[in-house]
Amino acid sequence: MAAPDEPLVVRTGVVIPTREMDERFSPSGGPGGQHANRAHTRVELRLDLTTCSVFTEHQRARLVERLGDEVRVVVDEERSQLRNRAIARDRLAARLRMALTPQRTRTATRPTKGSRQRRLEGKRQRSQVKRDRRRPSSED
Repeated sequence: MAAPDEPLVVRTGVVIPTREMDERFSPSGGPGGQHANRAHTRVELRLDLTTCSVFTEHQRARLVERLGDEVRVVVDEERSQLRNRAIARDRLAARLRMALTPQRTRTATRPTKGSRQRRLEGKRQRSQVKRDRRRPSSED
């Protein structure tokens, strides 16, 4: 986990300087007494993808397509502002990493002989169960 003042390393070759991220703090909601009402532990981390200088045009286009013009992460899980900042930075990096990873296209394949046999055997068994539930015919 990186310190809050260090640049955010998304992956090799993609490092976002701290100045390009907008960090805001506010009181965390919910129960907790005076600490929750007074301490600004909730962290909102924003990154404007349209103005971020780190990404290539191709990367920027992929990110904007998948995430929109701005990425926003809000964390208020911990009592510590420092811990919430670290969690927010980790989540932002993970979200950017996932969006930058190219999705593989699925190549259509034919079902194997074994899978076809299992499917047909299952259909036969189900048919037999339904046949056994029928009312006996009067021809007997």
